[in-house]
Amino acid sequence: MSKTILSHNKNGSFSGMVSQSVTINASVSSLWKEIGNFIELSSWVLDVKKTELLSKIKNDIGAARKITFADGSTVIEYAVGWKERGHLSYIATSGLPLDGYHATLSITPKGKSCGLMWSSFLISQDSDKKKFEEFLAFMELFYAKSLETLKENLEKAT
Repeated sequence: MSKTILSHNKNGSFSGMVSQSVTINASVSSLWKEIGNFIELSSWVLDVKKTELLSKIKNDIGAARKITFADGSTVIEYAVGWKERGHLSYIATSGLPLDGYHATLSITPKGKSCGLMWSSFLISQDSDKKKFEEFLAFMELFYAKSLETLKENLEKAT
């Protein structure tokens, strides 16, 4: 849907946004059951091999997870915003080629369907524009493919 460089300076500091959205023919409850399960991503997020819970909190603000991808890379994330059946926000603290990453999954009811938007703010120090643009494009495709898988899974189940 969109990727944008918001700012940059001559020292190699870049910030940007990525967002993708999808309409899913499923109930808010069905959709929340998937995205509100902070630890279970492998059924719909692209290339996730496994996810481990790193906190006592499972599905709320403060929940922490370690995601292992098919290529062996890992990312640590923490839930920082949570509204049951509404939205989930999280930050990544390690594993990405970034200095800051904040993302939100937001549900919008649309009659018998739901809209789901996955948006993020990213910041990178000591980067070059080409590498940052390539990472934004990667994230845009990653979000699109993951949301399409989620849509397919949920629509098959109904």
